[in-house]
Amino acid sequence: MRVLLVTPPMIQLNTPYPATAYLTGFLRLHETRLGLKVTQADASLSLFLRLFSAPLLARMSKELDLRARKLGKRAAVPPSIKQFLAHAERYIDTVEPAIRFLQGRDPSLAFRIIGRSFLPEGPRFEHLSPPPTAEQAALDEQLLSAFGTMGSTEQARYLASLYIDDLADVWRQGIDPRFEFARYGERLAASAGSFEPLHEALAGEPTLIDTTLDELTLELVNSSQPDVVALTTPFPGNVYGAFRMARAIRAARPKTTLILGGGWVNTELRGLREPRVFDYFDYVTLDDGERPLLNLLTRLSGRRSSLVRTYVRRDNVVVLENDMTQHDIAQRDTGIPTYEGLPLEQYVSLLEMLNPMHRLWSDGRWNKITLAHGCYWKKCSFCDVSLDYIGRYDRPGTDLVMERIRALIKETGQTGFHLVDEAAPPAAMGALAKRLIAENLQVTWWGNIRFEKAFTPVHCRLLADGGCVAVSGGLEVASDRLLELMKKGVTVEQVARVTRAFTDAGIMVHAYLMYGFPTETTQDTIDALDRVRQLFAAGCIQSAYWHRFAATAHSPIGLHPAKYGITLRPPPNITFAHNDLQFDDPVGTDHDFLGIGLRKALYSYMLGAGLDQDVRLWFEPPEDRPRSAGRQRRGAVSYAVPATTVPPDLIEQCLA
Repeated sequence: MRVLLVTPPMIQLNTPYPATAYLTGFLRLHETRLGLKVTQADASLSLFLRLFSAPLLARMSKELDLRARKLGKRAAVPPSIKQFLAHAERYIDTVEPAIRFLQGRDPSLAFRIIGRSFLPEGPRFEHLSPPPTAEQAALDEQLLSAFGTMGSTEQARYLASLYIDDLADVWRQGIDPRFEFARYGERLAASAGSFEPLHEALAGEPTLIDTTLDELTLELVNSSQPDVVALTTPFPGNVYGAFRMARAIRAARPKTTLILGGGWVNTELRGLREPRVFDYFDYVTLDDGERPLLNLLTRLSGRRSSLVRTYVRRDNVVVLENDMTQHDIAQRDTGIPTYEGLPLEQYVSLLEMLNPMHRLWSDGRWNKITLAHGCYWKKCSFCDVSLDYIGRYDRPGTDLVMERIRALIKETGQTGFHLVDEAAPPAAMGALAKRLIAENLQVTWWGNIRFEKAFTPVHCRLLADGGCVAVSGGLEVASDRLLELMKKGVTVEQVARVTRAFTDAGIMVHAYLMYGFPTETTQDTIDALDRVRQLFAAGCIQSAYWHRFAATAHSPIGLHPAKYGITLRPPPNITFAHNDLQFDDPVGTDHDFLGIGLRKALYSYMLGAGLDQDVRLWFEPPEDRPRSAGRQRRGAVSYAVPATTVPPDLIEQCLA
């Protein structure tokens, strides 16, 4: 029985998503017993490489040119499309060399790219000064400050990434409005209570991207001849691609068994009632895939086996089969992840933001590994702690982690590792660092943590000596009142000390920030921003990102909203996806307005700018707001938000 595990488009392009690697390693433990042949494929990478090739750009150019001729001068053409059509031949000639450069396969091209005459430059380059002329030989000021005089390769990768973004804009604005690198068709899947929009999109007139994905899918199944295809959908941006691929496989190979699983399924399809899903898939599995897949493949191989957390359709009714006597596979028994079959040399590293932490997500090839399953804290009120991937904590031990690290280094030849834990345990990180030091294994690694007080200066130095280069963790609302309400288990003072300990050890720190939490006032938000400003100024954090709070169906807030002062709006008739919840907060803070200022401030702080300015300066007064509403006047300056109440030396006091 030939089993093909697939990551559908779109997802990160610099390294494989780990789901298929983990499941391939696990299922190969059972290949002989069940008579399996397990392979894996990354259709997300395949689609990207096909779209960003000379033949597809030529097809896109012809389609856009024909459309423009039909519409004539009446149509308003977006700048990205106008630029592309004016320089189509140059784009067609340069796209494949640019991709090879971003794959690390043609490094000498950097010298031509930084000359600013090789790649055509569209709207994404507008924040840079014009390309240097013969009379203007100096490097662009922003590039010079970011990369220095010798960073030619890094400059070139940034410019090539902007070039790719220009082309992505053309694909989206000219061919398929659903297309994005990480959010492909996301609106069709994210908390989509009805299946109808996704169904209509799949049944509608195919775009050039659709037909390209259909062609790739047929090539994939014709070459591998699978009996079973399992597609993982970790995010809403994979869902349209997964259903599109299933549709093509169903039409070409109707006897092939199709299975859907992944993180999006686990959070959004727990109440699935839509039978039309099974026009595309035969089975839909929930939570960790090892046990459901093993039992399902056992049954498909002709042996008796009950199903675990698996949706099926019977008499046009969706039924969840779940043998409660079956247990999940312990982490010590899930095998060694493997990337065998994936074209590691073809992954593309984009450098789109001048932010060192963002590079870790989008730049370079990282082997993915976990120190433990689930979260050891599992109390945060905004998190899906009621679900298995958070609530079931299982740490396999350092010996097995080291075995997996050595196996992946041997297989890939690369020593970079991303810990994909929900929150890596401090003790496990320390044990890993000690073993790496003791065995003289030179590994570079980073991952997500909680800002625990266990991360003392001594502990952080140990991690750095063991190869840790960066951590990310949740500061969230940066307010002790709200941190306590969300049961985060940390305080601003503790975060300041822990992040400074990491920074002093040479480990970069990224902070996840949140705004719009239940009962959060404008004053809370302004004060939180000032604390963040002080953390940047004190060198505690080097990178951060503001997320808008979303109430989810499986979090304590979603399950018990009254405890957090909010009222959930009555949900529609949900038969398909369900996760994000609409709610009313009686506080009535204008979070949409505040979010704009928060993002402006944070971008400047990451560049080292504005750290000594009044935080109110980032918030421009809304034009439709009366001049007297909520403004404070100081001298000749009128502010749209209140002044901070945070002591100007708060973080200094915490560190002292």
